[in-house]
Amino acid sequence: MKRFFNKLRYIFLKRIKPEIIGGWKNSNGVYQEHTGISNMTHVSQKGDNLYIGDNVFIGHFNYIDGCNAKLTIGNFVEITNYVNVLTHSTHNSIRFALNEKAKLTGPVIIGENSYVGPHSVIMPNTKIGKGCIVSAYSYVKGEFPDYSILRGRPARVIGNTKETDEKLLKEYPELQDYYYERNEDN
Repeated sequence: MKRFFNKLRYIFLKRIKPEIIGGWKNSNGVYQEHTGISNMTHVSQKGDNLYIGDNVFIGHFNYIDGCNAKLTIGNFVEITNYVNVLTHSTHNSIRFALNEKAKLTGPVIIGENSYVGPHSVIMPNTKIGKGCIVSAYSYVKGEFPDYSILRGRPARVIGNTKETDEKLLKEYPELQDYYYERNEDN
């Protein structure tokens, strides 16, 4: 009997495949046609705590927590796979019988045109500026300026995306108009 159920389970699970589902209705009721979120990503939302912009890509096997504080994901953000974006953490309160006073909660902002690499953790009370890159396996907590390249556990600024972008713009000058239009403060 166990073998039968295992076979049935295998057949069922084999048909479930990760895929990006297009479109998202944000908290103010606006449909974001060009936003795609994986069917294998868990998005928690409470009230209007969660705002996801347009042209956002959220890959597979992520946890997006918009339950305990405001979470804002700007336009043109890419969150790859296996990322946790948290507005709460009980890592302290677990030692105090889950007492709310020891629970860490706070807002998270991910600025537009930013990229979050795989296996990264973004903790409560974090603000990532626009045009940033969060390198894979980073533990991000705190406030980071626009156009930062972040890496590490804990993450720290290791570079500036404008410097990297200048090299690409020299190599591909046809991208300049589009780039400067999207990054107006250049």
